[in-house]
Amino acid sequence: MEEKMETSVERQAKMRERAKALRERRETDRQKMVSEKMDQLFRDQCEELRTVQSQRREQQVCLERAAQLESQQQQRQRQRQEEQLFAELWDADRRAKDQKAEQEAQQRQTRNLQTLDAIRTQMEAAEQQRQKHKELREEEAALMRQQQEMQQLQLQREQQLTLQQQQQHRRQLDQGLRMKMKRLAREQQDQLELDMSILQTLLQQETDQKQEVELREEQQRYRQYLSAELQKQRREEEETEQLMEDKLKEVWSKREEQSRLQREARNRLMQEVMEARSLQILHKLELNMKSQAELSKERDDLNRAMEEMKLMDNKEKRRTESYQADLQAQMKYQQQLLFQQKAQEEREHQQGLMLQDEYQRKKDHILSRPSSHTAGTAVHPFRQTDRSRSAPRHPPPGAEMRTRHVGLASPEFQSRP
Repeated sequence: MEEKMETSVERQAKMRERAKALRERRETDRQKMVSEKMDQLFRDQCEELRTVQSQRREQQVCLERAAQLESQQQQRQRQRQEEQLFAELWDADRRAKDQKAEQEAQQRQTRNLQTLDAIRTQMEAAEQQRQKHKELREEEAALMRQQQEMQQLQLQREQQLTLQQQQQHRRQLDQGLRMKMKRLAREQQDQLELDMSILQTLLQQETDQKQEVELREEQQRYRQYLSAELQKQRREEEETEQLMEDKLKEVWSKREEQSRLQREARNRLMQEVMEARSLQILHKLELNMKSQAELSKERDDLNRAMEEMKLMDNKEKRRTESYQADLQAQMKYQQQLLFQQKAQEEREHQQGLMLQDEYQRKKDHILSRPSSHTAGTAVHPFRQTDRSRSAPRHPPPGAEMRTRHVGLASPEFQSRP
């Protein structure tokens, strides 16, 4: 309960303090308003003060106008200097970029010429490789044909040797048989002719029957003798033929052996020649295939180098296009900045003209009303700047007026007529 009573007491004390503060603030406001009214009354009734204030305002207007003109002239000078500086910078930048673009164009032209020379050299090398590859293929085809011809010749030679052997053996057999048959036929013919001649002679010489019988018996015996002799001769001839046949076989065997040895020697020599030629053809084919593989590798390397060069050319072209685009964008951005700067300066200039017109209008309005309150007039920006600069060194403009107001508000000044 005591705490509640203390709280009420405190609240009443606070209310009294607040009421006191309100009364003091109202008294202060009232005194301020009385001071302003008395100041206004003094300005309205004092002709000397109005004259001094008018002169000061005119002097201040002249100073502000001169400061404004000087500021505008300085601003125009700065603007001209900035425009000239921007123009020089832009021109220098443009010249530098043009020079850089020209140098890059020359370098690009040089690179293009070098690239064209390299491409031309590569094309010539590719053409030489194609020609060499064609020659290698033709050489390979020729070697293959030579190898086939060698195989065909070797087959033909083997067939010819076989045929020659068969023909020679047949000739040997035919020759021996023909000689034997011819000799036998000739000998038989000679013997028959001889026998017939003898018999004919004997028949012509017969004189009587007895002689004829004896002759016939003699002839019979002779015929038997001839038959025996003929058989004996035939056996001898057969033996001789057999000996001759054996001898001939021996001779032919020796000849055959010699021919076989010579044929084998020729075959070995021919086989060595054929094998040497085949090895030579195979070696050339291997060299040809190796050359074709190396040529294919060189062609692949050349194609890869040309592809890399093409990629580098496209990359350089894209980089150049990107640089040109960036350069155009920078120039456009600088032009936009220059245009915006000029537009901003034009807006500031128009705004300054509007402020100047507004200031002139208010000044004319104030000068046309001598009894107007100076506190209600607008202050020019240059005056605000001058006041802000001179504020630390001079008292506020109202301090002197308040001092005069205190003096004018004294009873001695009010008692004067």
